[in-house]
Order: sequence, then C-alpha cells, then structure tokens
Amino acid sequence: MKRRHFLQSGALATAAIATGSLFTQSARAAHHKSGKFKLHYAPHPRMFKASAGDDIIDQIKFAADHGFTAWEYNGLGNETPAMQSRIGKTLADLDMKMGVFIAYSNFDRPTFVRPDPDSTAEILGRMRTTIEIAQRVNAKWATVVPGSVDQQYAAQEKWNRYGGPRLSEGYQTANAIDMLRRCVEILEPAGMTIVLEPLNWHANHGGVFLQYSDQAYALCRAVNSPSCKILFDIYHQQITEGNLIPNIDRCWDEIGYFQSGDNPGRKEPGTGEINYRRVFKHIHDESHADGRSFIIGMEHGNSQPGKAGEQAVIDAYRDADNF
Repeated sequence: MKRRHFLQSGALATAAIATGSLFTQSARAAHHKSGKFKLHYAPHPRMFKASAGDDIIDQIKFAADHGFTAWEYNGLGNETPAMQSRIGKTLADLDMKMGVFIAYSNFDRPTFVRPDPDSTAEILGRMRTTIEIAQRVNAKWATVVPGSVDQQYAAQEKWNRYGGPRLSEGYQTANAIDMLRRCVEILEPAGMTIVLEPLNWHANHGGVFLQYSDQAYALCRAVNSPSCKILFDIYHQQITEGNLIPNIDRCWDEIGYFQSGDNPGRKEPGTGEINYRRVFKHIHDESHADGRSFIIGMEHGNSQPGKAGEQAVIDAYRDADNF
C-alpha cells in the first residue's frame, strides 16, 4: 500500500471512531483490503451467512466491506414491503446497485407460449407488482423465466391438456413475443427492464421454453423494447451451447445482465472448466468500449462450508477479477 493511502486509511478510521461508528460509508471504502472489484459482482442472501450472521442487512454490509458493489436477491418479492425498503436504503447508503429479483418464473407450464386467461392475468399482475418492489429497492432489472414448451404429456394423448394439439414452434414463439409485448407496455413507463433467462435442459431445467442465447436474442429483437433484454447466465450457456465469448458478442446489444457460476458443480469461479478471468475481462473491456455497465449476479453455491468457504468465494472473485 502506498504511504498516502495508508495515511488516508488511518485518518478515516480515527474520524469514524471519534463519531462512534467504525464502519461508516467512507471508512468502508478504506477498509477494503484490495479495493472495490472492477465489475459489479452481486452476492446473494446466505452466501456470507457464516461470516455475517443471519440478518440480510448485515450480509449486505459484509459484502460491501469486501469490495462488492451490487447485491442480488431472487426471493426479494417474498419479503415484506418494509424489509424491501430497508434493503433499498442499505444499498443506497453503501452505494451498491440492486441486481435482479424474480418478476415471474414458471418451469413446467406453457404460460407464455400457450397462454390462457388465468396465466395471462397472473403474468401481467406480476409485472405491476414488480414495479412496486423495484421502486422500494431502486432496482432496474427483474428476471422472467417464460414457462415451458408446449408438449403432449402422454403418448396416448393426441390432445394437449391445455386445450388442443401441440403447437408448432413458430406459433409458440409468436405467442411468447405477444405476451412479452404486453409486459413491456406495463414496464416501459416505469423505466423497468425484464431480463429473459435461457436455462439448460441437461442439468437443471428440462422442458423450459427458453434455452439458447440466439433464441433469447430473437425474442428481444422482435419485442424491440429497452424493457426486454437478455439475462446471459454463463453457467447455463456453457452447458447448453458453450462458445461463450462469441455468443456474448453476437447477443451483446440485447444483453442487460449477466450471472455467473462454474461448471460442473455451479460453484464459484475456479472450481470448474470456465476461464472466468478471460470471460470477465471480455465483459469489462466491451462494456467500457460502449459505455455500459453490467451487474454479474453470483447465482451459485459455495464449494466449501463455513467461513473458510465464504472466504474462498471472495478469493475466487479476486482472482477472476485480476486482469
């Protein structure tokens, strides 16, 4: 550490103690042993539970103390409005970005590709609720998993249980586009963006409609709205299609958000086959070239238990961020 940085850190700590609070926002900045990460990696609740305790607010503060500048919470909609507001204030105080939460997800019904009145009402209602939640936490992105493919559920059935023969792929895609356009009509005035997440069939989510990055790209181009973009989950796309950096480049203009997780195992970078330092550097360089800034949600588990495992996650991101 350079001498001037050491002196600055000491002065900040002294001032904080004098005011009775060692971990003020400015002291946190000095407390980061290695500074903030280059990219906005976003931990999630329970990732640092052994080190920070059960309280989500304390977990967010722990993440900030270790250089993370974003937070992701898929289950945010299950919290009370008061807790959502508390999370939002904490993030604002710490100058952290809010990542995605789940706006709508369905894995086993063709709610987008073969909608019915009930599923349509549910989806559009979720979009309105999403705006309310987002305003409490200053969120800009929320995840949508647009249901399953339309399929026959038994060999002896010639008719789909949703009211007719299985729809051809083109009709399913057209229905999904129509539903997404109805969603963005609600979201656009609020400045909110849903990000569509392609998921792999091989290890986790067999039967979902959205699998491929080019498929998500085509949907977003057809919807043609700043409120409908791609969530490029690097773990899922490594399993589904590989060829990560070329596919990121081809989808670049329609990507709104990334998620990470190594494969196999879906743990922190360095535990599998993905060269995360190279992938993260590419995202960093390309985003700086066109003035964009991405959150990378850490949607994976810890490879080791306890505090040692949590430190291993931090160290893994330090190593992957070292470019």
